[in-house]
Amino acid sequence: MATVLKAIADPTRLQILKLIQRSPDGEACVCDLTACLGLRQPTVSHHLKLMTDAGLLNRERRGTWSYYSINHQGLSRVRLILEPTGP
Repeated sequence: MATVLKAIADPTRLQILKLIQRSPDGEACVCDLTACLGLRQPTVSHHLKLMTDAGLLNRERRGTWSYYSINHQGLSRVRLILEPTGP
């Protein structure tokens, strides 16, 4: 649980989630995100890896590129963690 919460605690990672979610195909590669974020490729790749390891993103390799999409089950777990439980 701490790994997932730590992964979404960073404003850049939240922005990456929003960018991927709003992309026309529902996916993005590092090259799609670097210009939008104003960050270098290694930094964006690091953020993507942390979110993938936390179960928030899916990763699919296509040749030399990796494409990332939202892992809806992972986001559902976040919602369950954050939901209030009783009075």
